[in-house]
Amino acid sequence: MPEIIWKSETEMSHQTGRLLFTNEKPIASPLFRTGVRKFPNEQGLKCSTGASEMKRVVSVSLGSSKRDKKVEAVFFGERFLIERIGTDGDLRKFAQLLQQLDGKVDAICFGGMDIWVRCGKRKYALREPAKLAKIVKRTPVVDGSGLKDTMEREAVQWLQRNGIVDFRKRKVLLVSAVDRFGMAEEFWNLGADLRVGDLAFGLGIPLLIKSQRVYEFLGSIFLPLIAQLPISWIYPTGKKQEQIEPKFESFYCWAEVIAGDFLLIRKHLPVSNLQFPVPLIGKIILTNTTTKEDVELLRQIGISLLITTTPELDGRTFGTNVMEGLIIAHFQRRPEEFTQKDYMQALKDLGWQPNVRELV
Repeated sequence: MPEIIWKSETEMSHQTGRLLFTNEKPIASPLFRTGVRKFPNEQGLKCSTGASEMKRVVSVSLGSSKRDKKVEAVFFGERFLIERIGTDGDLRKFAQLLQQLDGKVDAICFGGMDIWVRCGKRKYALREPAKLAKIVKRTPVVDGSGLKDTMEREAVQWLQRNGIVDFRKRKVLLVSAVDRFGMAEEFWNLGADLRVGDLAFGLGIPLLIKSQRVYEFLGSIFLPLIAQLPISWIYPTGKKQEQIEPKFESFYCWAEVIAGDFLLIRKHLPVSNLQFPVPLIGKIILTNTTTKEDVELLRQIGISLLITTTPELDGRTFGTNVMEGLIIAHFQRRPEEFTQKDYMQALKDLGWQPNVRELV
């Protein structure tokens, strides 16, 4: 699909760019009015808030530093420096980075963990992330949950409206719904044959949940307890993000659409073998935070269609937390002041739509 790469820094001021096409066949390219400029990986690029014409949004992640990225892009007609800094599962380093960035950037985005999760109408704060968020006193902190409940609902509806994926009676595996309950609700509302994998992919219990009523009942019982657990017990952090432990192969093979957090999807992907050289041939993945290496992996195991809910910037789709950070930084408002209607208007202003690419 098209990727907009700026020829030079001078061209940034004119917001015009050059289209470079990747090998994938574009089905529906995003309409984000953006430009992208690639940066080398060295640290230390300076960008203060306020008077500077460039805004800086930083995602601090518990994940692997090998997935770090830094790009300059244009959103809402403004220049942004977007960074992802992994701490390799080190909570102390995560806290130190928060202290260093507080008051020096326009938004801090929590990556590799959510502060808030939702089940039904109830929200639960995860103990470790909520404690870390309190370190930050001046800069807005986001985890993507505000925008996620709006954008990912709309992504499912957009794909249905435009005939790209018909979810009615389609077999859908959502690896985790607590961090994407809006997406889960839309699947249920459209009549998808949905299976939710929180027990399997979060806790290692080889069970899928079909009923929304059962899911919400179990969530009301167990989420208050799970929220107190160390984040590393329920989500891959640090070097664990680099590992694939094939598991739950029957779940992957049953599904026609595999949706949700990409690191959870990747965590137990089936691998090629002599009996099944292309184990997931013809399947669709709906996710985000993919890298060029991830895309190649998905192509090798037979994924036919990759749909991401966030734009691709220099070969990387950042998380919803970064998109929420961009919106908050642009409007210079606190996250708690934003409503679903506000987020929808922001997405409309950006010309947002999901990223759809054919891999085979």
